[in-house]
Amino acid sequence: MIARSTLPPRRLAPLLGALAMFGAFSIDTVFPAFPDIGGQFGVGKVAMQQTISVYLFAYAVMSLLHGPLSDAIGRRRVIIGGLAVFTLASMGCALAPGIGWLLFFRLLQGLSAGVGMIVGRAVIRDVFDGHDAQRLMSQVSMIFGLAPAIAPVIGGWLLGWAGWRAIFWFLVVFGALILLAVLRALPETHPVHARKSFRASDLWHGNVAMARDRVFLRLSLIASCNFAALFVYISAAPAFVLDILHLNAQQFAWFFAPMISGMMLGAFTSGRLAGRVGGKALASAGFSVCIGAALINLLYNLLATAPALPWAVLPLALNAFGVALAFPIITLLILDRYPRQRGAASSLQAFISLGLNAIIAGAVVAAIAANAVLLASTMMAFSLCAGLLWWRFVRHGPERVGQPAPADAGRERG
Repeated sequence: MIARSTLPPRRLAPLLGALAMFGAFSIDTVFPAFPDIGGQFGVGKVAMQQTISVYLFAYAVMSLLHGPLSDAIGRRRVIIGGLAVFTLASMGCALAPGIGWLLFFRLLQGLSAGVGMIVGRAVIRDVFDGHDAQRLMSQVSMIFGLAPAIAPVIGGWLLGWAGWRAIFWFLVVFGALILLAVLRALPETHPVHARKSFRASDLWHGNVAMARDRVFLRLSLIASCNFAALFVYISAAPAFVLDILHLNAQQFAWFFAPMISGMMLGAFTSGRLAGRVGGKALASAGFSVCIGAALINLLYNLLATAPALPWAVLPLALNAFGVALAFPIITLLILDRYPRQRGAASSLQAFISLGLNAIIAGAVVAAIAANAVLLASTMMAFSLCAGLLWWRFVRHGPERVGQPAPADAGRERG
C-alpha cells in the first residue's frame, strides 16, 4: 500500500489524465461521423443526437455506483473493471448492424466510462492534500483538455480513411492501452482499513444525506452549471460546425482547438497560482471570466449577420479558460466535504452534472442547435446561474475552504 507522499505527481498525472480522456473520446471522436452513420442507418439528426444522450444518461446513472464501489473494494479494481467493459462495448459499437444495437452498446460505454474521471478524482485526494492536490488536479485537467481538441481531428481522419466504424475500433485500442497501463503502473491508493462496506441501504441513505447537505448541493450545482455553459456548444458541435459555421467533417479542430487551448491555459494558471492566491478568490475570478465571455458571445451573435471564424469561437475559448480556472477549487471543496466518502461524493456530484448534460444533449440542444443566438443565450443563462450560486456560497458558505460536513448532513444549513 502506498503512503500519501510516495507517489510522485509526474507519474500519476499522465495516467489519471489518460483515464479522464477516454470518456471524452467516446463523445468527441464520433461527432464528425454523424452524417455518415445516420445515412447508413437511415436516421436523422435527432436520432443521432440520442447516441450522445443515451451515453450520458447511462454515464450519469452508473456514476452513482463507481465512487461507492471504489470506497468499498478499492480504486484499482473498479478502474480495471470499467476499462474492460468499455473496451468490449466499443467493440460492439464497431460491429453494430443498426441504430438500435449502436444505442445499446453506447449505453454500455456510458455505464463504464465514468470510472476514469470519478474514481480518478478520489485517487488524487487519497494521495495529496491542499495545494498539492490542487496542482495535481490542474495537471490532470490540462491533460484531459487535450481530448476534446484532438478527438474530433482523429475522428475526422479515421472517417476519411476507413469509415465511421474505424472510430470505434480506435476506441477499442485506446481503452485496451489504458487498461494495460493501469495494470502495470497504478497502485491501490485506498487501503483496506479505510474502506466502507457496500450496501444498498447505506448507499441510499448516504446519497440522501449528501443531497440534503445544502453546501454540497450548492457546490455540485455550481460545478454542473459552469461546465454546462460550455457543454451546450460541445454537444451541439455537429450542427454548430457543419450547419452554422459551414465547415466540413475534417475541420472540427477549428471549433475545438481554441476552446481546449483556453481550458488548458486555465488549468495551468490554476495550478501555478495554487498556494499564492486564495482558493475562493481564484474561483471567483474564474466565474467572472465565464460570465464576461458568455456576454461577449451573446452580443456577437446578436449583432453578427452570420457567425464566422475566428470571432464565433474566441469567446468560447475565454469561457473555457474561466471554467478550468475554477474547476480544481470547486472539485476539491466537494471532495473535502466528505473526507471519508470521497468516492461517494465524487459519484453524486458527477451524477448531478451528467444528468444535466444528458438533458442538454437530448432535449435542449436538439431544439436550439441550429440557432446561434439561442445557443449563446443558453450559455449565458448557465454561466450566470453558476456565478450567482458561487457568490452566494462565498457570502454564506463555510468560512474555511474544504470544511467537512457535520455528522448529520441532512441538517446542514450552509
